[in-house]
Amino acid sequence: MDDCLFCKIAAGEIPTQFVYEDDHVVAFPDINPTAPVHVLVIPRKHVPNLSAAADEDLALVGRVAQVAGVVAERQGVAESGYRAVANTGQDAQQSVQHFHLHVIGGRPLGWPPG
Repeated sequence: MDDCLFCKIAAGEIPTQFVYEDDHVVAFPDINPTAPVHVLVIPRKHVPNLSAAADEDLALVGRVAQVAGVVAERQGVAESGYRAVANTGQDAQQSVQHFHLHVIGGRPLGWPPG
């Protein structure tokens, strides 16, 4: 998608420091972190949100979830605990219309989250 911020980041058109990268998924620090660890994990393919994922995207969504665990391990929060959050839609405050998981950790996280 031509005007999607995350598509541009995944394509390397907007510079960022990837903490993870493969042929299908990239991960990079959130520009407005809410915790010491706050990394976004996105598919390179444009999928607007979790609800828009088609049957053909099942493996990709699973890969994003798997990479969230890899990122948590690499960031040192897998053992102490972390959240993998997908905001979907306006009420959930999804700010970029490209499916992504927030990997958040590095401090105690309260419940409920919002």
